[in-house]
Amino acid sequence: MELSATTPVHLIHVDPDVNMARFYGIELQPTLFGEVSVFRTWGRIGTNGQAMRVTYDNEAQAADALHKLEKQKRRRGYVPVGD
Repeated sequence: MELSATTPVHLIHVDPDVNMARFYGIELQPTLFGEVSVFRTWGRIGTNGQAMRVTYDNEAQAADALHKLEKQKRRRGYVPVGD
């Protein structure tokens, strides 16, 4: 299964005043059964962090979930890496 042009999202939130340096990554991954998973990673910058995978029936549902998560994190102060 080939996914469309949804690119992985890599966000960071750094605030030295409160000793905060976090990362959040979201990407879509196809499964062997024709479904699509939203794979999320998060944690302190410099660590392996944690990971979670949620599987959806089709790419449209997974892409909607990815965009919703990205919007949620941006509201909380996360910015794309490189900005």
